[in-house]
Amino acid sequence: MSELFYTKKHVSDLLSDEEKKVSDAYCEDYKDFLNHAKDEREAVCTAIALAEAKGFRPYIAGDPIAPGDKLYRSVRGKSLFLAVVGKAPLSMGANIAAAHVDSPRLDLKQIPLYEDNGMAMFKTHYYGGVKKFQWVTIPLALHGVVVKMDGTVVPVAIGEEENDPIFVITDLLPHLGKDQVKKTLGEAFSGENLNLTISSLPSGGEEDKDRFKLTVLNYLKEHYDISEEDFLSAELHAVPAYKAKDVGFDRSMIASYGHDDRSCAYAELRAILDINGPEKTAVCVLADKEEVGSDGVSGMQSSAFETFMEDLCDAQNCKLRHCLEKSFCLSADVCNAFDPNYPEVSEKRNAAEFNKGMGILKFTGHGGKSGSSDASAEIVAKLRGLFAKAGVIWQMAELGKVDQGGGGTVAKYMANRNIDTIDAGVPVLSMHAPYELVAKYDCYMTYKGVKAIYDEK
Repeated sequence: MSELFYTKKHVSDLLSDEEKKVSDAYCEDYKDFLNHAKDEREAVCTAIALAEAKGFRPYIAGDPIAPGDKLYRSVRGKSLFLAVVGKAPLSMGANIAAAHVDSPRLDLKQIPLYEDNGMAMFKTHYYGGVKKFQWVTIPLALHGVVVKMDGTVVPVAIGEEENDPIFVITDLLPHLGKDQVKKTLGEAFSGENLNLTISSLPSGGEEDKDRFKLTVLNYLKEHYDISEEDFLSAELHAVPAYKAKDVGFDRSMIASYGHDDRSCAYAELRAILDINGPEKTAVCVLADKEEVGSDGVSGMQSSAFETFMEDLCDAQNCKLRHCLEKSFCLSADVCNAFDPNYPEVSEKRNAAEFNKGMGILKFTGHGGKSGSSDASAEIVAKLRGLFAKAGVIWQMAELGKVDQGGGGTVAKYMANRNIDTIDAGVPVLSMHAPYELVAKYDCYMTYKGVKAIYDEK
């Protein structure tokens, strides 16, 4: 009678010792990726380097394509499409996995530098959904680019190396926080007060103006050859200066900044790098701007995706709409894992759990499934069959109790293109915090799940 019941399975009970070693090796590579990809530009740059080492080449519209060709296209250095051309024509559709490589952070304002009472500071504007109190009194690094008036792009990364300085946002001491602690968390920490402390020594003589700003500007001129005006055309982000680290006596988990959504982005990337000769064309999408609505030229609502796919279709004399309607997309994004510290926000029967495998979400959205593409039963059944054949351990998941909250992904934007789409990815604890937590086996199973889709016969 046991075959009549459904129970979740713990990955460690089902993996061989040999595959556990493979999982560990995969997660070591994933941690290295995290440490080199603190923002979307770095993620795209790192992904291109890995892809080119595996034989991928830039694809230019009009170039002929053949089965087995490995192609990529960068969208302004902030999002990336990769494809391995399949044996079947694109008129039969493609197997697509779409993740995002942006994460919540603090962006520097366009005129960020100021001084006040003997200290130089940077003004910031938070990007994506953050709990502002989590970003004070932690070590922060500065990443991004400064683009000079002549078009020169100057990469910036300060705070990651052992001897680098870091930056900090201050908080009140408990002795003076009597009024602060009476406020709600949302009221006690304001966005305008998330200012980076960056210098406390003056330059020049006592008669000089803006001596503390000058200290910073002298440093930037010496090391990066940029001036204050160059901030006007810069994209600089304050991100946690933490490295990805193993967690627990058993080292079964990984703590890092950016698991949302680089745990899924890396799974997609590794999967497409590891396939050869797929039946259908495999496409990996690493998108930008998901955390702020997927708008803009590098977001999933942009026509850049259609342009790339249409160029591939044109090379095979296939209409784009015919390709898309027969395609399948895995919207690879993280879900929340059940947290024993906060059981009241989840419904245990349908919540993802650590080490129970890849989480599949038939729907996301909030309230009455608002904002969700809500995948069909046929799509869920398709995944069940594919994953059973490939030995992928998975679980159903949802984004908390019905009336508790919810969230969104790029799934609806892919589904709006007439592509069968479903959400699935790595369960995460402390999502959107500066230091998130995932289980290693879930990361590995997400890789196996994406690869099973790419390898579909």
